[in-house]
Amino acid sequence: MNCFVYLLGSASKGRVVTYVGWTNDLDKRIARHNAGTGARSTRGRSWVLLHVEEFATKAEAMSREWHLKRDRAFRKQAADKLRR
Repeated sequence: MNCFVYLLGSASKGRVVTYVGWTNDLDKRIARHNAGTGARSTRGRSWVLLHVEEFATKAEAMSREWHLKRDRAFRKQAADKLRR
């Protein structure tokens, strides 16, 4: 089973917000976030995929997600692409 770690971005009111998550069905998961049925912190926003990585196992994906959530510099750099 392939798993994905993804970084989403949403711009509104001059501010960009990012969200990091993992899934085994990327298209379905992003659709859920945009439909307002994803994570509570993502509701009410329109999200765009900024970055994705693929892993062979759930454990690898969850480990990478943990690290990306703490990598503020990477998230800011990705969010800057959305501002342009």
